[in-house]
Amino acid sequence: MRRAARRDAGEKQIVEALEAAGCLVDRLNDPGVPDLAVYHWASRRFLWLELKDGRKPPSRRKLKPKQVTFHQRWAFTGVVFVVNSAEEALAIL
Repeated sequence: MRRAARRDAGEKQIVEALEAAGCLVDRLNDPGVPDLAVYHWASRRFLWLELKDGRKPPSRRKLKPKQVTFHQRWAFTGVVFVVNSAEEALAIL
């Protein structure tokens, strides 16, 4: 039986901050895609957000191979971001 995907530390606070800022947020569970799909109603902007725990050293916040592939495939869109905190997520909006 497959275990549920681990959620990143700080995800709850980031999701709450984004929703309070007027975003529609979906948590994604596929290991090959970012953690969140976000739509900001006011700006009509769609974002993919990969969450990393900003308290960990940079070596522990590296993207996994499938994540690197996703980021490379979607880089041309300019809507894939890695964030370490709610403040970083809100700054992208």
